[in-house]
Amino acid sequence: MENFNILEKKENLLFNRKEIKADVESEITPSRKDIKELISEKLSTSPENIKIKNILGKFGSKIFRITANIYASEQDKDNVEPKSKRDSRENQTPVDEKPVEETKEPTEPVTDKTPVDEKPVEETKEPIESDNKLNQLNEASEDKAE
Repeated sequence: MENFNILEKKENLLFNRKEIKADVESEITPSRKDIKELISEKLSTSPENIKIKNILGKFGSKIFRITANIYASEQDKDNVEPKSKRDSRENQTPVDEKPVEETKEPTEPVTDKTPVDEKPVEETKEPIESDNKLNQLNEASEDKAE
């Protein structure tokens, strides 16, 4: 981020905050984390006290308009600003995962043999009908050839 210009800075005593509008020149859209760090450096405040409202850019432009609120303390920020999903994901600590229950291993080893309950299929000694038809056709063709 090359240029950072504060366009408007307003003191809001009711909410105990400073409201700023600024322009930032950057090749890509800057992240909220980068903007918080930049504002905290320029205005010498803590990044936890800053709430970025939006980062707006125009198509093809490298200039982004930032709107942010800077609070006197983190407690003031938490009392005034509504919680958003984005904020809760940023501040969320990973929850300890429950251990996965181990599956019980079978007591008997698995084999390819058929179980005792099932009877194996018996092979039939009788020829299949389609085989009979083939044999009849073969015999008929042999008779014609003679």
